[in-house]
Amino acid sequence: MNTSTNKTAQAAPEQLRSSFVMKCGGSTLAALPDSFFDDLVQLQRDGRQPVIVHGGGPAISDTLTKLGIETEFVNGLRRTTEEVLDVVEMVLAGSINKQIVRRIMMRGGKAVGLSGADGLLIQAQPVTNSAEVGWVGDVTAVNAELIGGVTEMGYMPVIAPVGIDAGGQRYNINADTAAGAVASHIGVSRMIVVTDVPGIMGNVNGVKKVLPSVTVQEIEDMISTGEIYGGMIPKVRAAITCIQGEVREVVIVDGTEPQVLSRVLNGENIGTRIARM
Repeated sequence: MNTSTNKTAQAAPEQLRSSFVMKCGGSTLAALPDSFFDDLVQLQRDGRQPVIVHGGGPAISDTLTKLGIETEFVNGLRRTTEEVLDVVEMVLAGSINKQIVRRIMMRGGKAVGLSGADGLLIQAQPVTNSAEVGWVGDVTAVNAELIGGVTEMGYMPVIAPVGIDAGGQRYNINADTAAGAVASHIGVSRMIVVTDVPGIMGNVNGVKKVLPSVTVQEIEDMISTGEIYGGMIPKVRAAITCIQGEVREVVIVDGTEPQVLSRVLNGENIGTRIARM
């Protein structure tokens, strides 16, 4: 994965130092209670400007099915033809992105919806196996100055992970990859992944409990032993994908927990922290 993070700290505008990056799936965000957005808006008012990167895989699949376009995955990546890419952009940068912006504004917040193609926000190149998966991209650069400009005006950026290259070719970017790249390029060392689970469960003295912290290696070990299984595997692997460049740890939290974002940012031990080392 190429995220070109060597110049992140120098490139990130000063106003982004008080920001934080939150990644969430489109379907998860749509299901969150109004109180979650109240917390998000309060953080904005307190000067801790959120930068949101969202996904929307299930909605893309549903729309493709309605349009009679086949959905195919290769090693977890959606095979993206130009026809599929049109739908990806329409759903991510259109309906889901604007739904999130509306919900923030309805709770009194200020938000601007963007796609990675706007202002060369997320620059990309083809993944190494592009012959198999089509127009799927790896992030090569992030326009931190644009993100900083939006936050300086008092708006939280809501970013759809559609990338673009210098020639104008669009790319379907994995939302976790995009979130990790955005966080790293604006100089954030920790990011929050909002899900529908309380964290990673493990055996503590014979009792299943949420693990307060784990390393990437411990997660791999728990997957191989079967302690992490089923639908939790893609969730934790997605969180690991966010750990790149400047990002040293990711916190997985349940978005339905009261004031979950504020509590994480204030240092409360909630959810599971995944550390690189």
